[in-house]
Amino acid sequence: MSTVVTPGSSAQDWSATQYLKFAAQRNRPVRDLIAQIPLSSPKKIVDLGCGPANSTQALIERYPSAQIRGLDNSPDMLSKARANLPNVDFSLADLSTWMPGPDDELLFSNAVFHWLPDNVGHMARLLSAARPGTVLALQMPDNYLEPSHVAMRETAAAGPWKDILEPLKPALDPLQSPREIYNRLHALCTPDGLDVWHTFYSHVLDGPEQIVEWVKGSGLRPFIDPLEKGMREEFLRKYTERIAEVYPRFEDGKVLLRYPRVFIIAERK
Repeated sequence: MSTVVTPGSSAQDWSATQYLKFAAQRNRPVRDLIAQIPLSSPKKIVDLGCGPANSTQALIERYPSAQIRGLDNSPDMLSKARANLPNVDFSLADLSTWMPGPDDELLFSNAVFHWLPDNVGHMARLLSAARPGTVLALQMPDNYLEPSHVAMRETAAAGPWKDILEPLKPALDPLQSPREIYNRLHALCTPDGLDVWHTFYSHVLDGPEQIVEWVKGSGLRPFIDPLEKGMREEFLRKYTERIAEVYPRFEDGKVLLRYPRVFIIAERK
């Protein structure tokens, strides 16, 4: 889930507890991605940004005979991962500099690469270093234009925290388009070995406050982590008000969080 330090978050670790509040929903894209991997029995797998090991567990279920190791830059995530899967090798690492080993056959990543500047460049770097036949399989949230994330930027630009959060803007750009991703990676892949697609998930949540709880574990962190406690609480209050406006309740009080994700499977030629 987090092999890089998010912008503005150097003072705080990721919270595995916060992230896992919506474990069932977050695991759906993990399993959808695994189902499309074109490898029947890879011997060595690396879970890049393993988080609390929810993705690692899914990989173990699909490939029970493989040697799987997990990497993350969050001590809290790694602590949770080791408690959940004590027989798996979990290590502290930074995806922006990490390189695959000569025997790694599957590089798997769930919701990590969007935190990296020039994320497609890092995909190309890993593919270039991988041995022929290695598969890079990943998914990234693609919600820059979703109301939840537009509201983050609007709230950041309209309060006493504006000057603190202003430097974040260059790090919060939208993802590259599938066309751009394809053009950057296809020369490194086997014929027909590159697949890029979108899936739009619709998650039913109990109310606007649950949307805030969801993004507190991921996309909202760069906005609230740099703030002192009082200012953070005020930011969250303003943001929650905005979320309640843009996600009106259904008749039963629930709301629907649309969550687009881009999936990539690339096989090294």
